[in-house]
Amino acid sequence: MNQKPFPIPVVPAAENAAPEDLAASACASGEPYALMVLGDSMLPEFNEGEIIVIEPEGVARHESYVIAFVNEEYIFRQLIKHPEGWMLKPLNSVYPNIPIDNLEVVKGVIILKKKPGKRSEQKSYT
Repeated sequence: MNQKPFPIPVVPAAENAAPEDLAASACASGEPYALMVLGDSMLPEFNEGEIIVIEPEGVARHESYVIAFVNEEYIFRQLIKHPEGWMLKPLNSVYPNIPIDNLEVVKGVIILKKKPGKRSEQKSYT
């Protein structure tokens, strides 16, 4: 099956636009988006350079992989429920767990990972 590539519109950024404004204008808040894994905090499940797809309105539950906004930055961790509440856990034990008061910090749930350039190498998380 031969599929032709489709054009992706590129819109120049406003000269003094804040990054948050650019992100909000690029896609609707409920649309899934993709990010590249950077660093080793989620090894061995997620390798640096892999692509993850995030569902902003996904249901976050115990052991979900999530994007969260804590300490003035976005991070990628596993959401864990424990007797004292919730925490964001890195899979690599070199990094610390981060306790959170509630799930408001969760900004999206990872639904898929894929190795760039490898169509058959992907894994779903639903």
